[in-house]
Amino acid sequence: MVIARPSEAYPDQSWSGWGDADQVPVLSEAVLALLRDGLGVTGGADGAPRISDVVVAPVRVPDAVVAKMAAVVGSDHVILDSESRIRHTRGKSTPDLLQLRAGDAGDAPDLVVLPLSHDEVVGVLRICSEHRIAVVPFGGGSSVVGGLAPDRSFGGVVALDLRRMNALVALDEVSRVAVLEPGLRGPEAEALLGERGYTIGHFPQSFEYATLGGFAAARSSGQASAGYGRFDELVMSVRVATPAGNLELGRAPKSAAGPDLRQLVLGSEGAFGVITSLGVRVLPAPAERVYEGWRFDSFASGCDAFRRLVQDVPVPTVLRLSDEAETALNLARPSGLGAGSEGGCLAIVGYEGTYDFVDACRSSAGCVLRDAGGLVDAEAGDAWARDRFRGPYLRDALLDAGALVETLETVTFWSGLSGLYEAVSVALREALVAQGTPPVVLCHVSHVYPAGASLYFTVGCAQLPDPVSQWRAAKAAASDAILGAGGSITHHHGIGRDHRQWYQEEIGALGVEVVRAVKATLDPTGIMNPGILVGGSASP
Repeated sequence: MVIARPSEAYPDQSWSGWGDADQVPVLSEAVLALLRDGLGVTGGADGAPRISDVVVAPVRVPDAVVAKMAAVVGSDHVILDSESRIRHTRGKSTPDLLQLRAGDAGDAPDLVVLPLSHDEVVGVLRICSEHRIAVVPFGGGSSVVGGLAPDRSFGGVVALDLRRMNALVALDEVSRVAVLEPGLRGPEAEALLGERGYTIGHFPQSFEYATLGGFAAARSSGQASAGYGRFDELVMSVRVATPAGNLELGRAPKSAAGPDLRQLVLGSEGAFGVITSLGVRVLPAPAERVYEGWRFDSFASGCDAFRRLVQDVPVPTVLRLSDEAETALNLARPSGLGAGSEGGCLAIVGYEGTYDFVDACRSSAGCVLRDAGGLVDAEAGDAWARDRFRGPYLRDALLDAGALVETLETVTFWSGLSGLYEAVSVALREALVAQGTPPVVLCHVSHVYPAGASLYFTVGCAQLPDPVSQWRAAKAAASDAILGAGGSITHHHGIGRDHRQWYQEEIGALGVEVVRAVKATLDPTGIMNPGILVGGSASP
């Protein structure tokens, strides 16, 4: 049974950048001067070639195997043309985009398969297991940690694009749980639920293009997580097709029936199987949304105010705090890049819900924020809400100008936050200065909890001739610093390939063997997104 599907197909992302290429801003002369004088960016980078000029390797999957897949999903839904393969190559990290802009599509899948149902996914996995063909579940393609670049030692690679699995299957209005398919993009899911008066409330920066299956597979956290919760907290049930069989998990919201296997699937990044449906908690669409800006004298005082908020009073829906550098460059307001005029640190505090909740929460939160020295910034809240999904487009424009721009994130307890902030900032600066490219390092608190908070860093500098290696060295230094300072290697971006080494260090040798044992049970031939999470051997 299906209640509804989106009425129109969702557009593809730009193959060599984020989202809609027409929305990439044109940098002003003032911004170009800032890049030149502040970071030594002296010229624009080479633009991306035409997609028709990018060469991909010949398809390695035999015609007979392709025909088997076509018999399962229909011949129109097994796609081998070069452009489609390129559009399913890697994700949207800066190294991913730099490689594509250089014409490198070496990780292109051999074919793209678009199933419509759980049973069709099962059929494709059976064929791929039999012929030892790697399978990469593909939603919006927005991974920023190398999550879509599999081990190519297999007999071929299939990008399993789930876009046709995009239905609202059921809506339990008594329990407030919606059953949704994994290929729904964020806006599509919100539109289908909004027509019935509900919202998921999950709005990460990737919201416009990422899918529900991706949110679950990567333990996504949205910008309104303080109020609605992380996506893994919203998942009540999940159905998974694995090469070894099906998992049907979540008979009740909570249970004492052994370890919660839902949590084994959430964050598994396609390494165990394919999520084919999700039961997700929904709430009535908010009657009111209010976003405010607040200024603090320092990042430390703003962090202390946020800690007091989440520990002692009703929690606002959105809490975000930029450090002094990010505030000065106006990156808290993603539409612009330029010098801020008011100084200090800018916080965004948002309230969503009933009119009574918004009034009460604003009143109690305002008392805490003022007591901590906060001052209202009248325009910042609305500006952030208007432009909050624009940040990735600014990155594309900066890459075009010859700057190297990338992000990373981590999380720790409140008691270790300042030490983690300092350690990562220093590591990034030292690693890039050592390469002759002094950077600007910006940071904001993006998600908060009673016991701790996440830090989200943005780094910019001039590109070297090999910008991928340049960033890899800086990222390795930052990752070492994260673990050394007691943080987790990721808060919401996931593991993929890029974080695999540090993930193994974080969970320890026995933890690695536990994850490998699960994969060996669910994926005996190792075809599911191979190389992701812990890989298949003792060394990363």
